Amino acid sequence: MKEAKRSTFSGRIGFVLAAAGSAVGLGNLWRFPYLAAKYGGGIFLLIYILLAVTFGFTLMITEIAIGRKTHRSPMEAYGILNKKWKWLGTLSTLVPVIILPYYCVIGGWVIKYAAVMLMGKVQEAAGADYFTSFISQPIEPLIWFFLYATATAVIVFLGVDKGIEKMSRYLMPALLLLTVALTIFVVCQPGALDGVIYYIKPDFSKLNVMTFVAALGQLFFSMSLAMGIMITYGSYLKKDSNITTSTRQIEAFDTVVAFLAGLMIVPAVFVYSGGDESALGQGPSLMFDTLPKVFAGMPFGSAVGAAFFILVLFAALTSSVSVMEAIVAGMTDKFKMERKRAALIVYAYALLIGIFCAFGFSIWKNFTIMDLSILDFLDFISNSVMMPIVGMLTCIFVGFVIKPKAITDEVELNGRFKEKKFYSIMVKWIAPVCIFAILVSSVLNTLGIVTI
Repeated sequence: MKEAKRSTFSGRIGFVLAAAGSAVGLGNLWRFPYLAAKYGGGIFLLIYILLAVTFGFTLMITEIAIGRKTHRSPMEAYGILNKKWKWLGTLSTLVPVIILPYYCVIGGWVIKYAAVMLMGKVQEAAGADYFTSFISQPIEPLIWFFLYATATAVIVFLGVDKGIEKMSRYLMPALLLLTVALTIFVVCQPGALDGVIYYIKPDFSKLNVMTFVAALGQLFFSMSLAMGIMITYGSYLKKDSNITTSTRQIEAFDTVVAFLAGLMIVPAVFVYSGGDESALGQGPSLMFDTLPKVFAGMPFGSAVGAAFFILVLFAALTSSVSVMEAIVAGMTDKFKMERKRAALIVYAYALLIGIFCAFGFSIWKNFTIMDLSILDFLDFISNSVMMPIVGMLTCIFVGFVIKPKAITDEVELNGRFKEKKFYSIMVKWIAPVCIFAILVSSVLNTLGIVTI
């Protein structure tokens, strides 16, 4: 009876849009363009696409199938498949628990910049040290953080069909439309063509081992893998949905948005910097420092900036909702707790820990762990350490404990799984090695030993 009462997506389109919304996040916008430009443009794009249809496909279809097979979030799913591996479900759920508070802090920054642009203050936002000055304040960042966290919680509170699916059906098409419109506007600017060529043209001189490692890492972190999200969303997927087709569509949406983000951002920075390759950074410095300066130098700068940060807000919100949903689903499955109560508890937790993250740039800015701010440390632990470990263990779990047949049988409930032999080899032998490379490179990158 409990399984019959479990919420479900109304259909495959709702699931694909929600899962794509989770995958399309800040990484697509502030890291993918930088990596593509740094590691050979077209050659990086080609490698990324090849990895997406092999490595990424393997991991994503695994998680979705685990979710649909068990109708449970990771907290219970692993234990249902093998009682001795129940602990992996707990470890998997800890990833979104760590990510949610600091992601909401960054989401607050996005709302702030969207508001500034909407008020026509692009020149102000482009000022020297504007971003640093903003996050150094003790109160204002908390207000924006509270607004963002509340918006996330309200959507999760409303449930799978009335909250998450409805949000995705509106925001994802809007996000794609904004991305396409902004990309067209940017590439039509004088001097943008050089940036387009730099972004798309393959530069084989930059092809090396780190090109593959960077593409692997970006793909892994971009597709919401090893966070419990795809298992959770898979648990809401009806048995008559084709998992293979859905996975391909999610990957395609995520990759297209990432590609268009690069086609928008790289030429824009090129125009602003006069073709200076070093001007293209990554992360918060690109989004909150470099790009406002780029918009300030454009015609209709405030309007373009507003459209861009609204786009970013949509991408961030669909991701943070999925992160929160993974935690809430874990609580309802594990403790048989009412959904709304679980959502309120997670919301309160996010507010509490998020305050610490925000204060890490203001009144507690001198407090660091491993020379990292509180936010950056939580990001390091969740993204660079825990996610690769969970991903690697999931491959071992499927490859050698429950066996790949457990997954392929679930996938084949709706049509033939043509790639199942390739899938078995990938999940047992190739994917774990790739994820180990991601783990090592991510840790070394954070420690400053290598640069990605």
